[in-house]
Amino acid sequence: MIHEVDEVLKDLLSGGALAGSGVDITLDAPTRDWAARRNAPTINAYLYDIREDVSRRHRGHISVRDERSIVVKRRQPPRWFRLSYLVTAWTRRPQDEHRLLSAVLATLLPHELLPPAELPESLRALGLSVPLTVAGIQSEARSLAEIWSALGGELKPSVDLVVTAPFPAVPEYDAGPPVTEGAAVRVRELPGAPGAETARDPGTPAEERAHRPHHLAAGRAERRR
Repeated sequence: MIHEVDEVLKDLLSGGALAGSGVDITLDAPTRDWAARRNAPTINAYLYDIREDVSRRHRGHISVRDERSIVVKRRQPPRWFRLSYLVTAWTRRPQDEHRLLSAVLATLLPHELLPPAELPESLRALGLSVPLTVAGIQSEARSLAEIWSALGGELKPSVDLVVTAPFPAVPEYDAGPPVTEGAAVRVRELPGAPGAETARDPGTPAEERAHRPHHLAAGRAERRR
C-alpha cells in the first residue's frame, strides 16, 4: 500500500502547476550528502512518519460482491494509516524554492480527496476515497526540527502532507451460496411412531384396544366428558 501511495503522490506532483516544468520529483531522505549531489531543481517528498488513524477503525465485516451483486466473500474492514510526507523544494536560490513550494500548494490543494478512480488497482478495489491534508496542523509526535536534526541537515521551509490511506485487511473468507428459495416447514413421521397414538387411552394395551367393541370405547369417551 505504501509504495502505491508513493506513486500516486509522484503523479500528482508531476501535474497541475508543475506540469511541463522539468522539475525532478524524488522520495529520498533529504540528508546533507543527498542535498550536495543535487544539480537540478527538485521537489522532494520524504515519508517520515507512519501511524494508524485509530479513529477510523471499524469492527464487523465487509461483503465482497461479484458482477451480479451476489456476495461471494467477506473480509474485515481495512485499517487506515496516516502517511506523513515532508515536501521540500531544492534549487540554488531561496526565491526559486519558494516559487516551487507555491506551485506544490497550487497542485495539491484541489486534490484533498482522491476518488477510487484515481487510485492504483489494489486501493481502487476497496471503493474508498483517500483524503489528503495539505499543510495542516502537525499532529505527529516528532517536530520538524527533530526530523531535520535526525537527517543531519539545516531546517528548510516545507509543506507537510498527510495521506490517510486504507490498508486492506486479510484474510478473506468465502461466503455461503445465496438463498434461492423462501423458508418452508416440512413435517414427516418418525420411523416406528404410531400415527394416532395420542388419541388412544394410555392405560389400555394396544392389543386390547384393537379388539374392543366400538360402543364400549364410545361409552368411555362419554363418561370422560
